[in-house]
Amino acid sequence: MTPCIPRILLTTCAALLLCAPAAFAQERGRLTGRVLDSPGTMPKGVGGAVVVAVNQISSRAYRAKTKADGSYTLGLPAGAYRVRLEAPFKASFDSKVKYGPFAIARGEAVENVGVEPGQDTKLDIVLAPKEGTPAPSTPPPGKGDEGEPNGYAGSSSVATEAPTAPDRVPVRDRWRISFPEYERYGGVSRGRDILFRHGSALNPYDQSILKGDYPIFGQHVFMILSGTSFTAVQQQRTPIPSNPSSARPGTAEAFNKPEVLAFNQVLQFSLEMFSGDTTFKPRQWAIKLSPTFSVPNYVRAREQGVINIDPRRGTTRTDWHFSFEEAFAEVKLEDVNANYDAISIRAGIQPFVSDFRGFIYADNNLGARIFGAFKNNQYQFNLAYFAQLEKDTNSGLNRFDRRRQNVYVANLFKQDFLAKGYTAQASFHFNDDRAGIEYDRNGFKVRPAVVGDVRPHSLKVGYFGLSGDGHVGRINLTNSYYFALGTDSRNPIAGRKTRVRAQMAAAEASLDKDFQRFRASFFFASGDKNPTDGKATGFDAILDDPNFAGGQFSFWNRVGIPLVGTGVGLVQPLSLLPSLRSSKTQGQANYVNPGIVIGNLGYDIELTQRIKAVFNFNHLRFQRTEPLEYLLFQNHIRHDIGEDLSVGVAYRPRLINNITLNFGASMLKPGRGFRDIYTDRSRNCPPNVASFCTPDDTVINPSKPLYALFGTLRFNF
Repeated sequence: MTPCIPRILLTTCAALLLCAPAAFAQERGRLTGRVLDSPGTMPKGVGGAVVVAVNQISSRAYRAKTKADGSYTLGLPAGAYRVRLEAPFKASFDSKVKYGPFAIARGEAVENVGVEPGQDTKLDIVLAPKEGTPAPSTPPPGKGDEGEPNGYAGSSSVATEAPTAPDRVPVRDRWRISFPEYERYGGVSRGRDILFRHGSALNPYDQSILKGDYPIFGQHVFMILSGTSFTAVQQQRTPIPSNPSSARPGTAEAFNKPEVLAFNQVLQFSLEMFSGDTTFKPRQWAIKLSPTFSVPNYVRAREQGVINIDPRRGTTRTDWHFSFEEAFAEVKLEDVNANYDAISIRAGIQPFVSDFRGFIYADNNLGARIFGAFKNNQYQFNLAYFAQLEKDTNSGLNRFDRRRQNVYVANLFKQDFLAKGYTAQASFHFNDDRAGIEYDRNGFKVRPAVVGDVRPHSLKVGYFGLSGDGHVGRINLTNSYYFALGTDSRNPIAGRKTRVRAQMAAAEASLDKDFQRFRASFFFASGDKNPTDGKATGFDAILDDPNFAGGQFSFWNRVGIPLVGTGVGLVQPLSLLPSLRSSKTQGQANYVNPGIVIGNLGYDIELTQRIKAVFNFNHLRFQRTEPLEYLLFQNHIRHDIGEDLSVGVAYRPRLINNITLNFGASMLKPGRGFRDIYTDRSRNCPPNVASFCTPDDTVINPSKPLYALFGTLRFNF
């Protein structure tokens, strides 16, 4: 066998030698083209010119001389190259001509010419005008140099000065200086860095003058044009009482058909202009306008009297509305120190959330706010006043008429309080809601609430609060406590003037492990134990929108549940509080209510980089039931509301928030207290609502579950 070994080795070497050229060829490509004497329609080839291609990673130069017809061919390793002509010839590359997907023209040379393995890249080169040909002595106004910056930069308003030396060009517009030679991955075949991407006005991934990356006036004034489309579809089933004008004549059921389908399409366009320098320095001034259109808001119910007080309007409604959700001006008043701490003021219709989770006040409304930071941004503060606008009933957007309600907010934040990564907040809110009469767009009376004493009344209530958000070690922590103190001139349930003394507490702890988050939270709002005395101890907010205990995915939080036999709701949409008020957006706060206790367990998982799933389980109990017993004339209502189970999915198909889809499904498994309110099962289960009654006295028949299904689609540009 020994004589065979040399033969095997020779055969192997021969095979390797034969394969090597093919493998080598696969790592190389060709740069071909012609050198032309002019850019016209009938250019002539230039022979004898030397084409130089310099690899932008290794700096190695490759040369080829053109033939008589001006053609040339260069065999090159795959990569990116700077191409020019060797003296005495000079090339002229036009910045308006696209020489390749990543190529950048720079006068006598073109950069980032990609050569792919096993492929030909064509590049025609035009000679520069001969000496003596008239040429501008300065670069074109607004260019600043011979290269175009990446992204959609637009034209600069900064004039360019004449060069003072042949190898120097003044660049006054520092925002539009293009990136230097750089290639992170070492070759086109292995991917191209995003810095070399040519921009588009419609591509949100690229730098653009339309979204504030380049100034539009001088070097400090920027503009942001943006648009948002928000589409929501929701199907829900909640207990809806029937009325004398039933959609099904001849029936006498107490609850009839409780299903409701809603569709809402909102379009918002925003124009913002501001003056500034960098990301870290606060803006000198800003102006923003955001016209918003609800086009349309559609609701279909299966019972009359749900969407309008007039049963002749039927069971469907299509509504349109226009408003301004943002229309403000902002000015920086003073720099506090050299570390970008500053004090600014903003006036107009503006968004504001008064605490970390939106427990007390979260709205876009008319007001003025002084805000800023000090001690190297360790402390931030807000002093805000809002003269509330009326809200459109169906879309929830602003109307153009004032409401007789003033809201005052002051808060102070301290970063790294007691532990690094934990921010503490102290706040004060004051709700000055004056007496008045108001009917919503569907004909229902919302101020004062149609329950008990219906005389107009005013509220003057302050909220003192301490909150925190952040992490302590590996534990993510959020907590809030509020104490409400004030007066109600004539509470409709109590039928007299009441002194408000109520409180709320919330806490959430979570732990992250890889792509998972485990959550546990607790929410408490005090209730009123004696609805007819002069003390109102049921907690209510000013205008809340809490992201807590399941947030938008929770059944109890998402849908509004009407209270049978009254003109108020047990709970309002997007609220955790059983406030017994007529409307969250148009009604008045009510501090004679049962209060609530919620225990939550949650689990979040990032299934992929694009898909996140959210699971929540809530156990709900009334803190007190006396206000419900008083309103419904029932001698005993138990505390157990039930169990709220929900699942939600958030999907980002492009890995950013320009396109987001949310889907949610939730249901409420009613407890004894909920059944006492809506079926009176402990004493009498009427035969016409048998589908809501079961022998075990605890659950609703699965054939009639209380549920909410929704989907939302948001486009941002």
